[in-house]
Amino acid sequence: MLWEMMTEVVAALVWNQNRFMICQRPAHKARGLLWEFVGGKVEPGETREQALIRECREELAVTLDVSEPFMEVTHEYPDLTVHLTLFYATIREGVPQKLEHNDIRWITVDEIEQYAFCPADEEILGRLQNDY
Repeated sequence: MLWEMMTEVVAALVWNQNRFMICQRPAHKARGLLWEFVGGKVEPGETREQALIRECREELAVTLDVSEPFMEVTHEYPDLTVHLTLFYATIREGVPQKLEHNDIRWITVDEIEQYAFCPADEEILGRLQNDY
């Protein structure tokens, strides 16, 4: 098996009262139409927080305030291995727009089971279900 570099990925856990934001991947992308936390890859020279702020501007047209990590997971997909850091974040300005996603929803922890998430998020969702 070929050794692959791990892809550093960041995502945002954004709460609005008792609901958190999830985004549906576009149909044409890998893991199309699965749900995930908004975010993306960290580019060379960026901190994880800077990457998350940039990705949310690009994908949702919002400016985030990023705080501490909620948790970190490593997941091996068939095509890549990701190290995902999910940060607590709040929207400082803007209303989320579907610039890249198929859909955006605000869901409660009780509604998690109704959505098909990316496999890398399963561990995070389990912890959310325990903690909230």
